[in-house]
Amino acid sequence: MKITRSRKVGITILAILSVALLTFLFTSSNMVLFDSKGSIGQAQSSLIITSVLLMAIIIVPVLLMSVYFPYKYRHSNKDAEYKPNWEHSTKIEVIVWAVPCLIILALGWITYQTSYSLDPRKEIASEEKPLTIQVVAMNWKWLFIYPEQQIATVNEIALPVNRPVRFLVTSDTTMNSFFIPQLGSQVYAMAGMENRLHLMAEEKGVYRGISANYSGFGFTNMKFKAHAVDNADFDQWVQKVKASDKVLNDSSYDVLTANAKEQIKTAHPVTYFASVDPLRFKDIIEKHAGVQNGL
Repeated sequence: MKITRSRKVGITILAILSVALLTFLFTSSNMVLFDSKGSIGQAQSSLIITSVLLMAIIIVPVLLMSVYFPYKYRHSNKDAEYKPNWEHSTKIEVIVWAVPCLIILALGWITYQTSYSLDPRKEIASEEKPLTIQVVAMNWKWLFIYPEQQIATVNEIALPVNRPVRFLVTSDTTMNSFFIPQLGSQVYAMAGMENRLHLMAEEKGVYRGISANYSGFGFTNMKFKAHAVDNADFDQWVQKVKASDKVLNDSSYDVLTANAKEQIKTAHPVTYFASVDPLRFKDIIEKHAGVQNGL
């Protein structure tokens, strides 16, 4: 009797500690994927939650039964029902096959629908004209070119709230992954190729941008801030960049590519370029793909 009571106490304590640990992890972590500030991010967050809940229909009962059945039918429990000749139950067979099949069908249909509706290359419907930002992954920094404003920055972008943004993404080094978690999808940045991503911020704020693909020793420094601001603040930010005494030309670009070793330990500071060669992005792609594959 004492042993059984001790086990019950132990299981209860273990369950309480598990719930407390999960609660601590969920409340103390900055779960930006579930704090979306854009329509794409919100749709993806909803997709993740829906998929997890559907899978939990199977996972939760299985986890509970994996504890309950060994405990109930343990050797020392003489009160448990013992049926050595039992071998089949049609009800159980129907449940264990029908429920997973229905869940797989539901997940398949949801995945099929969202694969098209959340295509990163699909433009976001809006009355506002999209803002174009060209993105270049470098060792170990992000270069952003605003072709319409004819400015460039390193490790910082600004974008107007409620205006779609068309990101044109490439790499001047190894493959990286351009990702602003609170706004939505990530896409790969690959040398000699142009990838596209459409996002839109619906709330003002400063959002963290990262490379979601490990690319080498300085990978951890490939971070930037995305400032979602209103139109007036965006115009002020553009003017602040234009006031810089730096321009992005061949010599300054060579400096950016030459200091990669220094940035393995220290992140490249935010840098503004008041002007940029309008063909810089095209030249970076053709540097790896050849002129015949240029834009």
